[in-house]
Amino acid sequence: MNELYQKIETAGVVPVLAIEDAGCASALGAALIEGGLPVAEVTFRTSAAAEVIARLRREYPELLVGAGTVLTTEQVHRAFDAGASFAVAPGTNPRVVEEAQRVGLPFSPGVMTPSDIEAALELGVTVMKFFPAGAAGGVNMLKSLVAPYAHLGVRFIPTGGVSAENLRSYLEVKAVLAAGGTWIATREDVASGAWETVRERCRAARDLVRTLRGV
Repeated sequence: MNELYQKIETAGVVPVLAIEDAGCASALGAALIEGGLPVAEVTFRTSAAAEVIARLRREYPELLVGAGTVLTTEQVHRAFDAGASFAVAPGTNPRVVEEAQRVGLPFSPGVMTPSDIEAALELGVTVMKFFPAGAAGGVNMLKSLVAPYAHLGVRFIPTGGVSAENLRSYLEVKAVLAAGGTWIATREDVASGAWETVRERCRAARDLVRTLRGV
């Protein structure tokens, strides 16, 4: 793994953020850093995503900021131009993956089946987003998927249905690089400015990661 993925593995948890108002970016970035989770996936489910990424990168150079729900080649360029350090998608679109590779944006496509994994491997991808993790069968499904490909060094970022309650079970799977989730900072938390709540959830997640991984 390169330095980027080592940092994500050390964090262990990637907060998935859907932010409607870019004006919230500064306070949210501070809460993540103060809570001990200096990483974020800002999803392109809102029109403010690119501006949020740019603000976070500008104000907090120490924060590892990625783009989520990157579905088109145009969004690849918007994410890259905004300064995203990585990008992820819910599925595997060869054109999108190849464009991200062309511009030099580390990209983790979404997978849910063995065929998805093999399609991603064919594109040279070894870090994949397991999505939607909960609906697809959760930890048991992930373990079954890992088995035929573990010798290839494939790593996964399960997202979708991951929560504070089941985080431990995902992190205990050796092939899990980190777990992604919206519970760290929900839309409601961001809208209401519940920054202390966000910090507390970050600390709880980091404490668990340290317990399990010693980092």
